[in-house]
Amino acid sequence: MLSLNVTEICKIRQIERPYTFLVKAGISPHTANDIVNGYSRAIRLDHIEKLCEILHCEPNDLLAFKPSANVKITDNHPLNKLIPKQSEFDWQQTLKTLPLEQLKEVADFINKPKENKED
Repeated sequence: MLSLNVTEICKIRQIERPYTFLVKAGISPHTANDIVNGYSRAIRLDHIEKLCEILHCEPNDLLAFKPSANVKITDNHPLNKLIPKQSEFDWQQTLKTLPLEQLKEVADFINKPKENKED
């Protein structure tokens, strides 16, 4: 079953109140509630576009796939790419505990112009 992955994206983006964030971005309160609580069974394309815009992501980032027990798909099926990977890595905690010199290196890497990153 496909579902929206908005709550997880909000966690990654450090958005503490996803519902409020979505409403302030122009999504109706009813739709925002459905999105945040996983009640959406259908979503309009303009909402997908708005979510991608405000969360700085692609449509595939918004979708998560959980295979149904009664439906089998092959291991090489494209939907498998949408199965969320469980990650125990807490990058925020890691950044908080990095030595200052390493933190400066991370900042330098992030701030490098794009053309230099490809070298």
